[in-house]
Amino acid sequence: MATHESAAQESHAHAAPQGFIRKWVFSLDHKVIGLQYYFLALAAVFVGMFLSLLMRIHLIWPTVALPILGDIKPETYLTLVTMHGTIMVFFVLTTAPQGGFGNYFLPIQIGAPDMAFPVLNMLSFWTTFLGFIVMIAAFFVAGGAPLHGWTGYAPLSAVQSSGPGEGLGADLWIISIAIFCIGALMGALNFITTTLDMRAKGMTMMRMPLTVWAWFVTAILGLLAFGVLLSGGILLLMDRNLGTSFFVPLITMNGQVTGHRGGSPLLWQHLFWFFGHPEVYIAILPAMGMCSQLLSVFSRKPIFGYKAMVYAIMAIGFLGFMVWGHHMFMSGMSPYTAFAFSIMTMGIGVPSAIKTFNWLGTLWGGRIRFSSPMLFAIGFVSLFVSGGISGPFLAQPVLDIQLHDTYFVPGHFHLIMGVASIFGIFAATYYWFPKMFGRMMNEKLALWHFLFSLIGTYAIFMPMHYLGMAGMPRRYSQMTEVNYLHDLVGLQKFITYAAFITIAGQLIFLVNLFWSMFKGKKASDNPWEATTLEWTTATPPPHDNFGGHTPVVNNGPYEYSVPGAPRDYVMQNDPEIEPAH
Repeated sequence: MATHESAAQESHAHAAPQGFIRKWVFSLDHKVIGLQYYFLALAAVFVGMFLSLLMRIHLIWPTVALPILGDIKPETYLTLVTMHGTIMVFFVLTTAPQGGFGNYFLPIQIGAPDMAFPVLNMLSFWTTFLGFIVMIAAFFVAGGAPLHGWTGYAPLSAVQSSGPGEGLGADLWIISIAIFCIGALMGALNFITTTLDMRAKGMTMMRMPLTVWAWFVTAILGLLAFGVLLSGGILLLMDRNLGTSFFVPLITMNGQVTGHRGGSPLLWQHLFWFFGHPEVYIAILPAMGMCSQLLSVFSRKPIFGYKAMVYAIMAIGFLGFMVWGHHMFMSGMSPYTAFAFSIMTMGIGVPSAIKTFNWLGTLWGGRIRFSSPMLFAIGFVSLFVSGGISGPFLAQPVLDIQLHDTYFVPGHFHLIMGVASIFGIFAATYYWFPKMFGRMMNEKLALWHFLFSLIGTYAIFMPMHYLGMAGMPRRYSQMTEVNYLHDLVGLQKFITYAAFITIAGQLIFLVNLFWSMFKGKKASDNPWEATTLEWTTATPPPHDNFGGHTPVVNNGPYEYSVPGAPRDYVMQNDPEIEPAH
């Protein structure tokens, strides 16, 4: 049974760490490991933003020579595209919401003293960190980083002589992804076991916060998806270095027959996208859970349709494995197969719509508090809806064939997967910062950060949809040689200027984050008047989370505005509330 109470809890206990190395470096404490994941993602996101800045500069000033870096050649631009996408998807969008906040707060929210396997938890972080170092190392080896795109399509990625950066740099790229997959698999096992086996007494599955449900389903997706990508990466390395032909058919390269035969580039696409589309939900589901949590807390209302929200998370996870083919409509697949993937893609919009309408239902009639976490949660809903509207267009093969290789696609997935998930990370940071560091973040700086981020995001990515509909191809390093694109260069300049301002706005967040750690206003144990278990313990939480007292759960996670209650919220460990008659 899931609630093994003290016996299961004690079997996973470990002593408080002694010494700096054991406490802050090779820590077994899930809270420290969560912070390690968070700051790794923070470093990675600024690397990714810097790469995107170089891309934007080159697109509107293609001949400019930058200090230190010099001029950006077309192949260098493709390298920037590849590394920006890879770092953002793997080391930011996957790492921060699940590895960072999930590690820190999942055990506390279910009343557990730690994760089920603390040593495995430590290993999962350091494996991920090693993967990041190997990825960055690709910039500094002979030939530089690869240019095959973050999707690594074969045969470009499978033949070492296919282009600049496709030598050792591409090997390091694949090895980094494989290392990351191993870390993600270890983390997924830990999340699943902890959720099923470590819940406190009274914490039934249907009393878990929606954040926990999101982390749990995300872990299942990771367990099923990352193993496929790991296998594909190993096969790709074998094609590149051992002469196998899993993904490389009989082809000539620079006038020479390569010696490969019988492989299928489409096999790589199937393997990659069988991972790749669940990866979209690995990035967005934790943000959905976070948004659900915050809309309830700051509307002072129970979440609208809790069970429907749970089943919608499950449905998104299940259907996420059945739609990967919509990334491959351009590959020449059978129209019947394309029709099936199109129908499934439209179908996955149903649970997403359920969640969206339930968020609106939660806000309706609430006593809304527009604190910084709530602003970013509302911003998340806005971006999720705006990005989601363009999804059904790409789900239709007849439209996708026209739009697939244009700016329409980056506009779509940056809104719904990229920046929406980032808004979830920001919301979680502002919400849980008081519990993690014992201080409040500055609300005025947070408001400016929100305005820069939301307005800037729309200014960058909405025009990309228009560029796509006008036929501007993505991945082109400059547009000056293409006559029909001349009239669109002005819009590219607008996007670049908006990107400059938006990236500058993120410095406000950085200042607020580190200044508040040391100089912020002292926080109480429950500054937001929330109901879940992390707000019942000390700030910051002690080593075993609850100071030796395992909580007993008597109520659901969203008991707000309860008739007859002494205050407008009832904590999960308060005495059970009697239904009003």
